[in-house]
Amino acid sequence: MSALQQIAVGVASLAGAFGLLIGSFLNVVVYRVPAGLSVVNPPSACPECGHAIRGFDNVPVLSWLVLRGQCRDCGARISARYPLVEAATAALFAVVASIVLTRAAGAGATLVPTIGMLVVLLYLMGITVALALIDLDTHRLPDKIVLPAYVILGVLLAGVSAASGDWWALGRAAIGMVVLVAVYFGLAVAVPGGMGMGDVKLAGVLGLVLAYLGWGPLAVGAFGGFALGAIFAIGLLAARRAKRGSGIPFGPWMLAGAWLGILCGGPLWDAYLGLIGLT
Repeated sequence: MSALQQIAVGVASLAGAFGLLIGSFLNVVVYRVPAGLSVVNPPSACPECGHAIRGFDNVPVLSWLVLRGQCRDCGARISARYPLVEAATAALFAVVASIVLTRAAGAGATLVPTIGMLVVLLYLMGITVALALIDLDTHRLPDKIVLPAYVILGVLLAGVSAASGDWWALGRAAIGMVVLVAVYFGLAVAVPGGMGMGDVKLAGVLGLVLAYLGWGPLAVGAFGGFALGAIFAIGLLAARRAKRGSGIPFGPWMLAGAWLGILCGGPLWDAYLGLIGLT
């Protein structure tokens, strides 16, 4: 294993460990934000007996396993979703870090812009997990998460451009943001009830990141969300788990499509252009 590969493995491992902590926090966010509660106070407590969860009982994944999925004080069952979210977030963070570093090394990218882009994508992955779960639970995409993402991602991407000197990427990101918001807003107006304003707001966030990476990721990410959502809806209809007109959360599929664009958008777009004879 080369020195560069060893560094990539080390950073990915650190990202995974950090993901465990973030996953624990996201469990709080997913429960409290839709309820209009603070994510800081009061401290986490058992929903059955109200006892505050001790620090040593709040270790991601491990505490749930040690306690066998039960509250230490009253024995109430604790959902397996908590450790699953923590473990999944850790795995996703590690995968994102590994891919970003491997691709950057292959492209000969410099360190500071690479780390900056890694921070951007880890932040996006964090809100992806939170928003997907909240939308599945409540059919809502809370402004408290979506709107600050515009500012946070805008500042982070500006920092990446400052480090790399690629200011055109930042301008392209602004264009992508406006285009996706316009497309989704048009759909929301044209098909009332088919898409909520939460989806429209989220579209701008995704457009910002996708277009920063390139037109290919933007096109694949936008189309991918619709394609994945349609496949899921058709599957539900075929299995008679839903009827025509049933409300299906679209946010998770927008997010999944965006990650398809982020991870595979460039090659897929190039292949498509080659297929239609434009390259």
